[in-house]
Amino acid sequence: MELSSILMIVGIIVIIVSFFIKDHSTQIEGDVEELSLNFYQETHQLKRRLKVIEEELLLEPKLIGKPKKVASPVATSTKGIHQIIISQVQTLHKQGYTIPEISKRSSLSMEQVQEVLQSGGSRV
Repeated sequence: MELSSILMIVGIIVIIVSFFIKDHSTQIEGDVEELSLNFYQETHQLKRRLKVIEEELLLEPKLIGKPKKVASPVATSTKGIHQIIISQVQTLHKQGYTIPEISKRSSLSMEQVQEVLQSGGSRV
């Protein structure tokens, strides 16, 4: 047999075998598509949760609890400081942080931190 006929037979055999071998690229494409769908769904869920949390943080304290007729000592002595920051300062103080450390973490001056702790030490 000639070389050309041998090459032709080998070529035909390779073509026939290629029909029976599974194509791994289609499986990989399916896996990538499934992964991208899962990623999209998780991202969408995280965005929804973040939106809910942002809405909760934007609520006024008056809407959450009962309105108080008497102003608390923390609110009167620490004007301009949000209640969340006051709670953060008190929590950090209870955890044992020093006033300079609390000042750095809460972006308040050391005087403001001392004022919050003195006026609202009994509140949480």
